[in-house]
Amino acid sequence: MQYVWQHRLWLPEDMTAVDGRRIDVLDPGLLNTGSGPDFFNAKIRIGADTWAGNIEIHVRASDWHRHGHDSDPAYDSVILHVVGRDDARIARSDGREIPQVCMPCVRNFAEIYSGMVDNRSADLGCAAFLDRLPRVYVSDWLTSLGFERVIAKAERVSELHRRLNGDWRETVYVVLARALGFGTNSDPFERLALATPLHRLMRHRDSLVTLEGALFGQAGFLDSLPPAVAEQSYVREMAAEYAFVAHKYGWSRPLSLNWRMGRMRPQNFPHRRLAALAEMVYQGFRPGTDMLHVTTEAEARELFDVTLCGYWGRRYNFTSETAPGYNALSKTSVTSLIINVVVPVLHAYGHDSGRPELCDRAIDLLMSLPAENNLLVRTFTDAGIDCPDAFTSQAMIQLRRGYCEPRKCLYCRIGHRMLAERAVRRTPVREN
Repeated sequence: MQYVWQHRLWLPEDMTAVDGRRIDVLDPGLLNTGSGPDFFNAKIRIGADTWAGNIEIHVRASDWHRHGHDSDPAYDSVILHVVGRDDARIARSDGREIPQVCMPCVRNFAEIYSGMVDNRSADLGCAAFLDRLPRVYVSDWLTSLGFERVIAKAERVSELHRRLNGDWRETVYVVLARALGFGTNSDPFERLALATPLHRLMRHRDSLVTLEGALFGQAGFLDSLPPAVAEQSYVREMAAEYAFVAHKYGWSRPLSLNWRMGRMRPQNFPHRRLAALAEMVYQGFRPGTDMLHVTTEAEARELFDVTLCGYWGRRYNFTSETAPGYNALSKTSVTSLIINVVVPVLHAYGHDSGRPELCDRAIDLLMSLPAENNLLVRTFTDAGIDCPDAFTSQAMIQLRRGYCEPRKCLYCRIGHRMLAERAVRRTPVREN
């Protein structure tokens, strides 16, 4: 009943006092989680009179007496008693009667709620309801979620920017490194980038073997190699270069990076992603210099157009020579980098520098990208929700992770709408 009152889920015709006067709820008040009346600072109109005060809610009106409110001055501020069953009249401690309205919930409302929230056998507890929900509710909610996700990512970029003493190029480097982990290895990549600063690497951008040695050495990939691999001339050269730069800058290798490579396709191994990062630095790290000037999808893709030659042009890792091809990143991977690097960096820079046109450009860029095709997105598309672009797919991911997985159906507009249609019954129960 508190949920019904808080979210105005009652039927308009139910808002009539038991004495017949019309009640208009101007403000339901603030939910009180402590002692005292259930809602503070409500505002209602009863007939021609407007009242401001508190609201008390009971399943039965007679609970007012059972709970001792009739003799408690703390409840003298109650201006309306909301009940499920009208089985008694109530009054303040001075004897003045308090207006009362009967707002019954359906008996099985808790079961309806539990059936949606606790339905672990279904990917979406509201899937059966989606077909009956007007599309405008879904589209409006996804639009809000899309902005919510972009802003959340941008805020993390801004926080990292402050942590890195206001260096935007260093910030882009760390954000890009994390994105190259593609979820599975995002944390190790980020920790590696923080321990191997870009401004140090840029001093050696004339030597690819030095850059690769620095990154692979800091990642721990030059340790415990099979003897046949460790004796390869290029591997020995990388190890020597790493020993030199680590000593020069006093670097210490991050502990327990815990790279994950089990049950992973070879093209997703972190080795080629690290080689791609080294190649970007070798080329002058264009993402750090050109990202803020990106206006189109094509320009964004050029930032990550990386070709691997030499040692890493034919390897997935140190022990594989399967000639995977020279493109370091697939088209799908580049799309992911635009979503997780270019868009949040543009938005964060635009917000922090007072340039809202960059925020708008970030959103426009996201809307121009093709929708992601993963399990989280397919959960909603299989339920009949259209996903025309990456902005919508990001909104679906936000909905899934922020609301569906933690079962926050009460805070989801779809779940709220579903409960709103089932929360109240049309015939008040009055026992005069």
